Amino acid sequence: MNRYLLMCLAAMLPFIISAQDAEFGLQFGATGYTGDLTPNTNTLSTGKNHAALSVFGRVDMNRFIAGRVNFTYGKISGNDADAELASLQSRNLSFQSTIVELAAVGEFNPLGNNSTAARLKPYVYGGVALFHFNPEANFAGQLIELQPLGTEGQGLTGFDEKYRLTQISIPLGVGARYRITERINLGFDIGLRKTFTDYLDDVSGSYVNYNELLAGNGTLAAALGNRQGELNETGEPVIVETGAQRGNSLKNDWYYSAGVTLSYSFFGKNPRRYKGRNPSGREFGCPTGI
Repeated sequence: MNRYLLMCLAAMLPFIISAQDAEFGLQFGATGYTGDLTPNTNTLSTGKNHAALSVFGRVDMNRFIAGRVNFTYGKISGNDADAELASLQSRNLSFQSTIVELAAVGEFNPLGNNSTAARLKPYVYGGVALFHFNPEANFAGQLIELQPLGTEGQGLTGFDEKYRLTQISIPLGVGARYRITERINLGFDIGLRKTFTDYLDDVSGSYVNYNELLAGNGTLAAALGNRQGELNETGEPVIVETGAQRGNSLKNDWYYSAGVTLSYSFFGKNPRRYKGRNPSGREFGCPTGI
């Protein structure tokens, strides 16, 4: 985690130093996900929400466009025990994963940025993010990392390679902030992350036959690839044919964040520009003091 924090601070430092009009702040909120282990198969179904923290820096590019860099640390999880359908409950899979994200987004603020006198600043945004995840499952009282096991046959001959734990996502969201004082802003932010993986939860496509997975990827892979047998009185593994449906490979997973933001504004040349003054009216370019 430390190297991601250092990357974030290094990315935000030029924003703060050059600060024509800039903000530095925190977001307190929650993260969650939608995928194969959410309570139902509805696209909008989400797993449990977990506390999350973000650190961000924002700088005005012109009167209506701002750039933002943020670092987010959160968690996602899902459990078939919470499913609404009996067929999903009997699958008996679960996971949890930390999400560490470094994102750069562009914001469009129709009422203007810090370079205007508007107190309320709604915005929409989009950009790109680098994120790291690592799904784990509780087994015999221990958290087991799932990706190295190849629970869907990854790494075996004729199967895909193991998925990457650090990937790209596309942040899309909305928010607003309100200028409480000349420098203090309070707001909210809601953002979705489109990913290009179906393995945030280590579940995507098909089962691999227990004995085939046991021989190829080992005891833990076989035990965690199909956990239906744990619900039986005997606890014996349930044997299914390779190719039987385990998840829905047609939909990639998403994760999201939402929370309250608190930020402090830095003004490049005239920290008292709000005192009864109008903005310069410049539509483009960096804001200047008046």
